[in-house]
Amino acid sequence: MKPCKVAALVGSLRKDSHNKRLLLAVTKLAPAHLTFETVRIDDLPLYSQDFDGDYPPNARRLKRDIESAQALLFVTPEYNRSVPGVLKNAIDIASRPWGTNSFKGKPAAVIGASIGAVGTAVAQDHLRGSLHFLDVPTLGQPEVYLQARDGLIAPDGTVTDESTRKFLQGFVDAYAAWVERFVAK
Repeated sequence: MKPCKVAALVGSLRKDSHNKRLLLAVTKLAPAHLTFETVRIDDLPLYSQDFDGDYPPNARRLKRDIESAQALLFVTPEYNRSVPGVLKNAIDIASRPWGTNSFKGKPAAVIGASIGAVGTAVAQDHLRGSLHFLDVPTLGQPEVYLQARDGLIAPDGTVTDESTRKFLQGFVDAYAAWVERFVAK
């Protein structure tokens, strides 16, 4: 397969984030032709239409990082039954100004981990609504609403539970096939 760069946007800023570990696990399970690059979103200003005519350098960098990728992966926690503000802000910045949507047409998937029993189901639903509007074809199945437990995913991304590893491998395989449908071979 042709090499494919995946821009990964993680909605958690926490140093020891369950979602950062989930991304590492996915990266370890992915086929060699998929390379994941985490897109920096922690230094972005709050979106304002006032800078649409002259984006700040870090906002231009965000747009370039997304535009240089062939696919997207959103890894999100759930904050108050929705998407973390930092992730929504990044989406707003990268999709503006009108007519310069950096996400348009790129195949994507949405996954997430949370300590709650329903994982990140509601946040993912909200995120999918935004992605639909932005013309981002998003993998529907399998859904990954991972309930994070201590030690489930090691700091290096190793999944310690075999059934969870198999589940995530199934997701990665489906995601790779999804991306291949959109990316020229």
